[in-house]
Amino acid sequence: MDYLDAIILGAIQGFTEFLPVSSSGHLELGKAILGDTSVPEESLLFTVILHFATALSTIVVFRKDIIEIVSGLFKFQWNEETQFITKIVLSMIPAVVIGLLFEKELESFFGGSIAFVGAMLIVTAVLLWFADLAKNTGKPVTFKDSIIIGVAQAIAMLPGISRSGATISTSVLLGNDKSKAARFSFLMVVPLIFGKIAKDLLSGDITTQSTNFGTLSVGFIAAFICGLIACTWMISLVKKSKLRYFSIYCVIVGIIAIVTSLYI
Repeated sequence: MDYLDAIILGAIQGFTEFLPVSSSGHLELGKAILGDTSVPEESLLFTVILHFATALSTIVVFRKDIIEIVSGLFKFQWNEETQFITKIVLSMIPAVVIGLLFEKELESFFGGSIAFVGAMLIVTAVLLWFADLAKNTGKPVTFKDSIIIGVAQAIAMLPGISRSGATISTSVLLGNDKSKAARFSFLMVVPLIFGKIAKDLLSGDITTQSTNFGTLSVGFIAAFICGLIACTWMISLVKKSKLRYFSIYCVIVGIIAIVTSLYI
């Protein structure tokens, strides 16, 4: 992997982690286009680095919210912050359970099946279209909602299903306020990302031998900067009901991926 490839893949991860177009799906498409020839260990390390960059960009964008939540949590009261943390924990359960019990099955969906990615992008498009038609409300995310949104997040572990698109759309379709849905969607993934990073690091599958730390660095920087831009932009787009444009985009890319797979 050269520096240009690292920048491109970093930018793809940074933008698509927050924009509702599936980061995992676009990384699979990006690797297929660029012809990723790195060994699995190097590819896994690069993926870990990119996910850490986008998690860090989320923390930067929501730094004030996170400080308030942590401060409220240490008051040891059943306050708004403690309830929010509880909802985040509830939302994590479906993804954790499915990730642990069906890890091998999930991995089988990755590795070049761009037809499947294309089909899932079209599913994402349908979700976004209906969510965009929903009316904005002032309703907050409830405990029950957090579990249902968590199920949507677990399903979004499939490449092509946008995590942010699935969780925000599900939340909005449940009647939740669009800005609150976006905030919850972006914050709920941070613990999962760090958990996945820790799991990968402790698995022993990652090696730093023959690793080009230069490409890792530029990939990290690209993902972090693009993540900052995309996260801020997405919050504004959700409020203004602009998700239908991403719906159209997902349909177009999905169809192209399916058609392309017939000739590869």
